[in-house]
Amino acid sequence: MALRKPHGKPGSTLASHGDAILKDAHKALKDPARRLLGKRILSLGGLALLSGCDLNTDKSVNTMLRRISFFNDEVQALLFDPNRMAPTYPESMITRPFPFNAFYDIDDVPDVDAATYRLQVGGLANGKRVWTLDELHALPQQDQITRHICIEGWSAIGRWGGVRFADFLKRAGADTTARFVALHCADNYWTSIDMPTALHAQTLLTLTYDGQVLPQKYGFPMKLRMPTKLGYKNPKHIVAITVTNEYPGGYWENQGYNWFGGS
Repeated sequence: MALRKPHGKPGSTLASHGDAILKDAHKALKDPARRLLGKRILSLGGLALLSGCDLNTDKSVNTMLRRISFFNDEVQALLFDPNRMAPTYPESMITRPFPFNAFYDIDDVPDVDAATYRLQVGGLANGKRVWTLDELHALPQQDQITRHICIEGWSAIGRWGGVRFADFLKRAGADTTARFVALHCADNYWTSIDMPTALHAQTLLTLTYDGQVLPQKYGFPMKLRMPTKLGYKNPKHIVAITVTNEYPGGYWENQGYNWFGGS
């Protein structure tokens, strides 16, 4: 899901962004060699050396944070295990009601017409490029009960059903050796993910929630549900998918959020 747009002046968030980057990097450094690296660089001085910035101006601090963010992305990608499953939960632990969250109010949720809806597949794919909702619902479906983790500090457990994204990509003739999958949405949101995450067994092209057709507020006609990613990497109201080797960025990522976004 997308995030609500942060408030406040950009300069007031520099410290919090820096704290988040340090926290993410500390979390990522697991084994002794990585901890040694962490001891050497996880300070403002070490970060300045790593980034090549002198930290004398807001611009240089922003540049440093952006470079460390890219470094953090690379570390998370190296540590990501495509065979490791996120925890699943019993039905009794489902959060009811599941929270609505977006970068707009609930009254502004887009109204997508199921009858005329078409999912477009573009880029490095040589199979079926236009899909109706009926065709998507006719594909093999699976359910999962997993935790959604929001970067804002809350989490919720929900039951999601749909098509395993790896299976869909193969049916669409996607080049699964490509680097990125970009997702474009009816609410003008967009994001992109790495191919290993796209092929993860728990990454679902979600069509239902809690056994019912996916409600409008949760992303009708579909969202990409990835329990291995933070909430802002789980786009709703998807209308187009692009397979590419060109870095696509994203709505929040282009504003400074980490691109990998692992949970």
